[in-house]
Amino acid sequence: MSYLSNETLVQLAQEFGTPLYVYNANQISEQHEKLKSAFSNCNARFFYACKALSNINVLKYIESLGASLDCVSINEVKLGLKAGFTPDRILFTPNCVDFAEIDEGKQLGVNLNIDNISILEQFGTKYGGSYPICIRFNPHIMGGGNYKISTGHIDSKFGISIHQLRHIERVVKTTGLHVTGIHMHTGSDIKDVNVFLQGLEVMFDLATHFPQLEFIDLGSGFKVPYQDGDVQTDIVLLGNKVTEAFRAYQKETGKELQVWFEPGKFMVSESGYFLVKANVIKQTTATVFVGVNSGFNHLIRPMFYDAYHRIKNISNLNGSERIYTVVGNICETDTFAWDRTLNEVREGDFLVFYNAGAYGFEMSSNFNSRFKPAEVLVLDGKAHLIRKRDTFEDLLKNQIEVL
Repeated sequence: MSYLSNETLVQLAQEFGTPLYVYNANQISEQHEKLKSAFSNCNARFFYACKALSNINVLKYIESLGASLDCVSINEVKLGLKAGFTPDRILFTPNCVDFAEIDEGKQLGVNLNIDNISILEQFGTKYGGSYPICIRFNPHIMGGGNYKISTGHIDSKFGISIHQLRHIERVVKTTGLHVTGIHMHTGSDIKDVNVFLQGLEVMFDLATHFPQLEFIDLGSGFKVPYQDGDVQTDIVLLGNKVTEAFRAYQKETGKELQVWFEPGKFMVSESGYFLVKANVIKQTTATVFVGVNSGFNHLIRPMFYDAYHRIKNISNLNGSERIYTVVGNICETDTFAWDRTLNEVREGDFLVFYNAGAYGFEMSSNFNSRFKPAEVLVLDGKAHLIRKRDTFEDLLKNQIEVL
């Protein structure tokens, strides 16, 4: 993996200031190549889940790699089109939206993935079989590293229950819907490839009910390592198992289907580095805090998901190791990490959070009226500013003063 060096990260922090998100394009490309290699023996397509990171430059770069795009809002669809993706390379998978948003996706000509019987009925009534659709099923499989990112269990809002198949069949038959794909997604941070294979068996059973089927979409949720010793999804093993399963299905049914995946975090997480500055070292009776110039307004994953991000002091590589609790400057309890071993941190030192490419900037906010950070893309060794840091005027630009 082509990681950015400590020296490079310090230079970027000095040049662009902190807090700062940095993305290494080479690492994105390497992840994409891993996917293509692992599934090279089956008919597979990869749709980057852009909810992980949607900067227009990142989208343009991923488009140049030949990947397709998975979108969950109509504005993500429009970003994808602006970035150069053709409609046939965009999959629109919203949930809990009204029919108008689905209809707009249809008018833009993208692949539609519908997860609500009411929307199926409305779409079928209006368009019949004139426009192909995919149906998102809930397979009732618990998968994912955290309940908040598990999407295939029985209490999930996502997808149509597999137990409602008869209702779906009646809608399809009555309206003439043209169903070319079926979809499932059980969650994120899936370590065990058997979760995908278990879901695939469910999907193969469903496939027999849709004679016009062209593909099965298994979503994603590939686990990436956040700390030493982390178990990650064995992509090569999964590729081999999925290939075997689709070949067996073809032999049994005489029908060749494509398999689609929607990798988001897998594509961009490890490419991202979040740089902050140590504002203060604060020692209490029990704890030594490093207070940095950021908070959950910039990186909420540790607070929202109890997510672990490896942290390193890149300004004092030879300093003695000490134990710190790393906290933010927000007027809430915004603890990034408890009791971390770091090289001695001095006020003004730069710290880096690794694996910050997915759901970092994307989930950021202006809480406490603080500015969103800048973003930088490193492409072929050259750093490009791809988003300016907020200014005070940005906090007011959509406000209307009436007093």
